[in-house]
Formats: sequence, structure tokens, C-alpha cells
Amino acid sequence: MELLCFEKDTIIRARPDPNLLQDDRVIQSLLTIEENFLPQCSYFKCVQKEIQPFMRKMVTTWMLEVCEEQKCEEDVFPLAVNYLDRYLAVVPTRKSCLQLLGAVCMFLASKLKEAHPLTAKKLCIYTDNSITTQTLLQWELVVVGKLKWNLAAVTPHDFIEHIFRKLPLPQGKLALIRKHVHTFIALCATDFSFSMYPPSMIACGSVGAAVCGLQLDRSDPLLSRGQLTDLLAKITNTEVDCLKECQEQIESVLVSSLQEVQLQHTVDQRGPNRKGVDELDPSCTPTDVRDVNL
Repeated sequence: MELLCFEKDTIIRARPDPNLLQDDRVIQSLLTIEENFLPQCSYFKCVQKEIQPFMRKMVTTWMLEVCEEQKCEEDVFPLAVNYLDRYLAVVPTRKSCLQLLGAVCMFLASKLKEAHPLTAKKLCIYTDNSITTQTLLQWELVVVGKLKWNLAAVTPHDFIEHIFRKLPLPQGKLALIRKHVHTFIALCATDFSFSMYPPSMIACGSVGAAVCGLQLDRSDPLLSRGQLTDLLAKITNTEVDCLKECQEQIESVLVSSLQEVQLQHTVDQRGPNRKGVDELDPSCTPTDVRDVNL
């Protein structure tokens, strides 16, 4: 009799622990420590001289595309961006090293969250081999040192299931709501204006934006914008006005993002008026960030 094992090629995802979700002490502990993992300052004003906000946008977008293509856990990308922001808040960095820093942050986050982490070799390929595995591993030690080895940072994903449990959400819509919330959280991570927001506020704003966007208030008055914001504020002990502002900002960023995508699609459809794609983008990375490295 031959025994076959199929676990080698199977990606095993951990399921939420119901005992932890039902214990209110967990979410209270998260709320207590979440600000310990925020960047110390708005680093473009007081730390960074070469790196500009648009460069961060390009690199974080590239990081998101790598995580999506590699089917990483949903919280790998926000955690990697948290490392990126915290490092940039304390260390002046050359723009030529920004993509390398992004790769290192993904490397660390995937080690913490993934059963099968991203490899150094694979990440180097995603940079079009502009960095070496040796350099990435050397920078790994530098980054964890500057972060003081505090890698188990609180992210918005840590709050989602706790929030879901306390809201009157339709069970048949949970998967769809969760998918929209993950999208909003990723969108916030690519936008520097959210970098100083507590993770709980981003989680609440994302849940609110998802529920309102799906128009679930039509089936339950408790899910109307005003009632929902009040519920979210009670769950996370946050000011109602702050949550309203956060949700509105998330919705505004979504509109801007959709407009950018539509504009890019229009440009791509012009065909004959464009230069050859090979001439414009010979890089094999998901997003061409080579101009940041100049």
C-alpha cells in the first residue's frame, strides 16, 4: 500500500480562532498597543531629503502587485508598508534604495505571516535583478535593527473579524464585504495620507465604506451611514467625527484611483498614437519603478 501526501503543494491558511474573537480583551489589547507601531513623524517634512510622496506611491503600488501576484496573505502587504514607513521615519534614505527597502519589507512581512514566505531570489527577480540576494539579506538585518525587532505590528486586518462579530451584517454577504474591506485597506496603505492613522480607524473606515458602497443599509436601518458610524465608534472607542472623516477620505481616494485607472485605460486604447510598449517599458517588474532608482 502506497501512502501519498498532497500537503506539499497545498497552501494552508489559518482560520480565525472563535475563542479569541469572542474575548473583548483581545480587541482592547490591540487598541492599547496599536499606536506603538505608527511612524514617529511625517517623515517627508523632517527626515527624508531625496524621497518624495509620489515615489512612495510607486513603490507601494509595486509591492501590492507583487503580493497579489504571489497570492500572499491579505495582511502581508499592509504589514510590509508599516515596516517601510517606520524605517523611513527614522533613517534618511536615498531614492535609489527605495525599491530595495520595499523588497526587504515584503521579505520580512511574508516571513511573519506566510506558511511559505517569499524567497530572496524571487524578490530580486521582481526588481528586474537590480539588487542581489546578498544585498537584500544584508539590508534585512539593517531594517530589523532600526525597527528594534518589533515586527509583530498591529495592522487594520487585526480588527476586521472583531468588528464583523459586533455588527449586524448579513451572513450571506460577509465574504463580499470582507473582499471590499481588504481592497480599501490596501488602497489606504498605498496613500501616504493614511500612514499616521491608527489601524483601528482605517479598519472602521474601510468597513464603513464597504457597507455603504454595497448599499446594505437598504436591508437593515442599523447599517445606514450614521448608525453604522456610531456602532463602529463604540466598538473601537473612537470619536465619531474622526471616523466620518476617515471614511470620507477613503471614499475620495477610491474615486481618484478609479479615475486614474479609467484615464490609463483610455490612453492604452489609443493604440496608433502610442509609442511601442517595449520601448516604454522594458522592465519585467509588475510596475516600472526604475525612474525612482535614478
